[in-house]
Amino acid sequence: MAKRTAKKASGKRKRKTSVKASGRIEAKMRVERDSMGEMLVPDHALWGASTQRARENFPVSGRGVPVEVVRAFGLLKEATARVNRDLGKLSARRASAIIRAAKEMAAGELDGHFVVDVFQTGSGTSTNMNANEVIANRCSQLAGKPIGSKLPVHPNDHVNMGQSSNDTFPTAMHVAAAVAIAKQLEPALGAMEEVLRKKAKEWDGVTKIGRTHLMDATPIRVGQVFGGYAAQIKKARGRCAVALKALEELAIGGTAVGTGINTHPRFGRMVAAELSRATGLRFREAANHPEAQAAKDGFVEASGELKTIAISLSKIANDIRWLGSGPRCGLAELSLPATQPGSSIMPGKVNPVMCESVVQVAARVVGNDTAISLGGFGGVGSILELNVAMPMMSDALMESIRLLTNVSKVFVEKLLVGLEVNREQVEGLIERSLMIVTSLAPIIGYDTASRVAKKALKEDRTIREVILAEGLVEERQLDRLLDPKAMTRPSRA
Repeated sequence: MAKRTAKKASGKRKRKTSVKASGRIEAKMRVERDSMGEMLVPDHALWGASTQRARENFPVSGRGVPVEVVRAFGLLKEATARVNRDLGKLSARRASAIIRAAKEMAAGELDGHFVVDVFQTGSGTSTNMNANEVIANRCSQLAGKPIGSKLPVHPNDHVNMGQSSNDTFPTAMHVAAAVAIAKQLEPALGAMEEVLRKKAKEWDGVTKIGRTHLMDATPIRVGQVFGGYAAQIKKARGRCAVALKALEELAIGGTAVGTGINTHPRFGRMVAAELSRATGLRFREAANHPEAQAAKDGFVEASGELKTIAISLSKIANDIRWLGSGPRCGLAELSLPATQPGSSIMPGKVNPVMCESVVQVAARVVGNDTAISLGGFGGVGSILELNVAMPMMSDALMESIRLLTNVSKVFVEKLLVGLEVNREQVEGLIERSLMIVTSLAPIIGYDTASRVAKKALKEDRTIREVILAEGLVEERQLDRLLDPKAMTRPSRA
């Protein structure tokens, strides 16, 4: 009986040719089967009937799940094969085949065989089966067996052993996001912090006028301003660490509803250890599997940290474009590198395009966070024992990480490195500022200082000129009191 089954699976199998209405012959198709019946699958494809069915069911966005999630599935399937082998559940021969194919998937060599739309079943079942079928069929190829024969590896019985889509997809989405944050976003932010700190040190001797409510305020050193930006990015890196901690818990081992049915009690812990070894991150089995699968609070938390990072970047970029406005009729305290023509009609115009890119990315990340929050929302994504918005949530978070990483690199390379201070403009604005009168208030009183400021504005004179004309302060003392740099340090009086 076994011989007949093997012969049927590996011998002559049905082949059909797709013919268009024009009569032109298209690619050859093979017949595969799943629990619902036969499906025609392109001959070249490593996916099978379940994937093909999902491919036809969800022609929604035209894009699949993020490649980072696909590759995380490769890491996961390799880890599960190792653990099932070590637990005596899977033969060494089958485990070796799965590990080889999964490594190819993790390396991105099989990306083209992941064809299910991201807006699919909310548990990610279709993508999990896509991974199972691709690995199983790749194992068949490597063993010299026909694709679709399920020899020597079966997609469900072997590749998916001890697993469910309900614990593999949330695990893969956590792994993908954590790896991207740790190895891409955090280093990009680190490079930005370093450049900002260099600028802060370089410009610490330059004093400019501060502004509150977009109005003149007391002086501040340019180094202090950029030191503030550097501090924001340092905190952003800390938020990456918080996001990573939220993503470290993995649902693997919970199978269908978090009870661990059909899996070994040590499976989840051992898979988490394998993934930690493979990535260099600190993954661990979820402390409570029903929580890990019924809700995606950790994922929502990670998104919230990314949103805050985006808002920090938007603040810095927006400040710099304001300070660089001009070149003759704006603030013009900073000189931004010219990267491209700014107008199709105004010759010679140069715009703060890199700042605008950052601000747009920040807006998109905030929007993605809203989608992710709704995905975790009770009654929308998190319903009873399972979250059913995970593909969308993973797509949104991976886009946020990718956008923040790329725009941070571009902002450093094409703007921050070449950014300059227009010292003459900065010093000229300080001299004409009315708010430097604040340093005189302890000497001449608030009311007199206010009167002097209004008079200077009305008569288009400087504070110094009015004070000296009225003889309110002796000139040598006034020089000391109106020293802009001294105003940027706490008074010791």
